[in-house]
Amino acid sequence: MPSACDSLIDDIEDMVSSSDPTPHERQSARKSIMPRFRKKKEPLSQEELHTDSLIPGTQKIWMKTWGCSHNNSDGEYMAGQLAASGYKMTDDPTDADLWVLNSCTVKNPAEDHFRNSIKKAQEQQKKVVVAGCVPQAQPRMDYLKGLSIIGVQQIDRVVEVVDEAIKGHSVRLLGQKKDGGRRLGGARLDLPKIRKNPLIEIISINTGCLNACTYCKTKHARGDLASYSIEELVERARQSFQEGVCEIWLTSEDTGAYGRDIGTDLPTLLWRLVEEIPEGAMLRLGMTNPPYILEHLEEMAKILNHPRVYGFLHVPVQSASDSILMDMKREYCIDDFKKVVDFLKEKVPGVTIATDLICGFPGETEEDFQETVELVKLYRFPSLFINQFYPRPGTPAAKMEQVPAHVKKQRTKELSQLFHSYNPYDHEVGERQHVLVTEESFDAQYYVSHNKFYQQVLVPMRAEFKGKMIEVDIYEAGKHFLKGRPVEDSKPFTASIAAPLQKGEVSGLKQEPMANGFQGPSSSMSSPSHLLIGSYSVDREVLKKLIIGVTLVAAILSYVVEKLYT
Repeated sequence: MPSACDSLIDDIEDMVSSSDPTPHERQSARKSIMPRFRKKKEPLSQEELHTDSLIPGTQKIWMKTWGCSHNNSDGEYMAGQLAASGYKMTDDPTDADLWVLNSCTVKNPAEDHFRNSIKKAQEQQKKVVVAGCVPQAQPRMDYLKGLSIIGVQQIDRVVEVVDEAIKGHSVRLLGQKKDGGRRLGGARLDLPKIRKNPLIEIISINTGCLNACTYCKTKHARGDLASYSIEELVERARQSFQEGVCEIWLTSEDTGAYGRDIGTDLPTLLWRLVEEIPEGAMLRLGMTNPPYILEHLEEMAKILNHPRVYGFLHVPVQSASDSILMDMKREYCIDDFKKVVDFLKEKVPGVTIATDLICGFPGETEEDFQETVELVKLYRFPSLFINQFYPRPGTPAAKMEQVPAHVKKQRTKELSQLFHSYNPYDHEVGERQHVLVTEESFDAQYYVSHNKFYQQVLVPMRAEFKGKMIEVDIYEAGKHFLKGRPVEDSKPFTASIAAPLQKGEVSGLKQEPMANGFQGPSSSMSSPSHLLIGSYSVDREVLKKLIIGVTLVAAILSYVVEKLYT
């Protein structure tokens, strides 16, 4: 029976007709066939591939930091890590490829500046990474949508976040650092950093606090108290002095509470640090709230009298009204504050007490305000930070009945006028003092130094004075400064035990000889200019060019292969 497909397909033999060429004729014909080649396209240029822009570590970064010395220290650490990984830090925001904006949430104006900077960066087509207390406390704010965020305890991962932001990805790292369930103070203290001033090291001794002030937004970002160990802090101070630092600032949200979470206290830390301070170098203590310094007054007086510790303490009072302090949940009364000030003034003659005041806190009456005025008249604080109250979203104080804006403004003005009505330094004219020179004045006319009580003394700009302890005669006093004339027969004393780093140089990356004769970094990181691969030190710029070249060749080969097979 015929198959159903017989009419469709013949046997293979029957498919060759008599007119078709024989196999021999087909083989002979191949010799005359010319192969046809595809037309080669011009290789893609480096600019067309945008190879360089895809390789993290080759871009320029601009960083802006707002707020306290703790935030400034975080900014220095982030800049150091970025520079150590190959990024170029620039002071020109228009020249940068990416902006790192390190924010402060204490006051509305600071957050407004931060928000405006984000908008400006986006208008200029800059990539943006945000850090600091604002995004940590409120990461879901509308103006932060789509932006990469570095949490306040994640600054050791800034390079990862910036790398991803360069690639166009959004990354958010907001977690807490813990060890066995215990919250840590934050990122390691031995990370690379770029000091804003190579002569000054800012060391954060703890993060967070034990209070729950009703007006404070920082608590939402920094959380509860978490202290660094004494060993970590002493080692950081030791390393700083070895890098030419001659002044150390201790900072935190509340230095007085240091150690309560790890079974130690502030005086114990300070006595250990004092042992490391070279002659001529100085230590400055940070802000401490009254409750946590009261039990240490005797020891604190001894420490503030030490020749290598500034006789200076910042103790915020905020208000002299007990009812307002209760509404603020400050956990002390005005008599506690007065006890601290009176005791230190008696035991540390000449001590400088700085304080903060808030004008127009919710519920503040005229009587409450006048109590604050009387406090200023009593102590005539030489350093006074006067703040008009701003309700911070999400805080209990923002929900309280507010003092009218014009009243807050008037009280702020009245208190400011009182502060400017007296000159706290007039009695020092004619004195001879030793001062440590560390900075340059804003108008670039003087060097800025500080005497034993951390009063600002302006001295002539002579190169040999920078980073030195010198002797001066005080000849003029202003509201916020003294002016000193160098004593002719005295010689500047070098406070640093090593040459300070250059401005912009990364801390912690000095090269040391290795056993095999090669150069290796003193820390686990490599230097900004060289990368350690095995036992070989490779120039970073050469490595970058090599990576770019290899990437370009790979892209071209991939393109050619794709076209040949399509």
